[in-house]
Amino acid sequence: MTGHSRRQFLGAAASVAGAASFPAILSGNARASTKAPKEFKIGWQKGSAVLVLAKHNQVFEKRLKSLGVESVKWVEFQFGPPLLEGLGLGAVDIGAVGDTPPIFAQVAGAKLVYAATTPASQNAILVPKDSPIKTVADLKGKRVAFGKGSSSHNVTVRALAHAGLTPKDVTEIFLAPADATAAFNSGRVDAWTVWDPYYAIAEQKYNARVLIDTKADHLKSHSYWLANRTFAESYPAVLAAALEEVGKLVAWAGDNRKEFAEFYAKETGVELEPIRAAFQRAEYAWGPLTDAHIKSQQELATTFHELGIVPKKVDPSEIVWKAPTQ
Repeated sequence: MTGHSRRQFLGAAASVAGAASFPAILSGNARASTKAPKEFKIGWQKGSAVLVLAKHNQVFEKRLKSLGVESVKWVEFQFGPPLLEGLGLGAVDIGAVGDTPPIFAQVAGAKLVYAATTPASQNAILVPKDSPIKTVADLKGKRVAFGKGSSSHNVTVRALAHAGLTPKDVTEIFLAPADATAAFNSGRVDAWTVWDPYYAIAEQKYNARVLIDTKADHLKSHSYWLANRTFAESYPAVLAAALEEVGKLVAWAGDNRKEFAEFYAKETGVELEPIRAAFQRAEYAWGPLTDAHIKSQQELATTFHELGIVPKKVDPSEIVWKAPTQ
């Protein structure tokens, strides 16, 4: 991407006019209220490409300044569970994770709320190219790596269940993506469940073979944007404005995948080809939670409790942020 086209790209991404924005009720409320914190703290992961773009373009800094926010702080995490721990403690105000971390966080009593949703990044259960493992059922007795409490935890549990197995039928190896990459490449685990872009990188760089991925209907899921509960209750206008900006970037990314991939690869230093593959198969949508999303999270919470993965039942519907009306 040339310097000129890069500037055009960034400008276009920053100025998508109202695309995929939150309902007008949120935008209106955001304009109506002037109460704001001095600092807005974002928990982010480099795997969250939209946030990488938001950070580079300073979209939150620009939008929230007009609401009285003096500075924006970016706090990086490797994956979802520690991000939500920080969110619950108030170390960050907002962050995006897969479907599973919120369940663990709610069980732990974290003070957070669901604020918005988007389709999850594609996940896959991967095995080495020459592995004798051909089906999910073949994982019985094998070592399977994934991040505990991550979206890949749920993908693993659901895939095993569909094959007539439970987590007790495999040896669970709880590893963050960086450590799991090393374990997978050295043969210390038999399979690895992970999300894009790690999934695409493993396919193209490490010759990983897909056992099953989340294109399968029984494995489809969503990701969620969550906010610290106190922050959401105290500064609904700021939260609404931030969500609206994310929605604009999500819409632009879905319409400009090639340019978005080139930007992300250059910004993060990741090889372009796997990023292109990951972005091409990604789904780009954005909005508030619906009854279907809440039901899906309730079913996940119930399953994890019944399997003994979490110690108590929780009701996700109790922590869904309700946008205030004027």
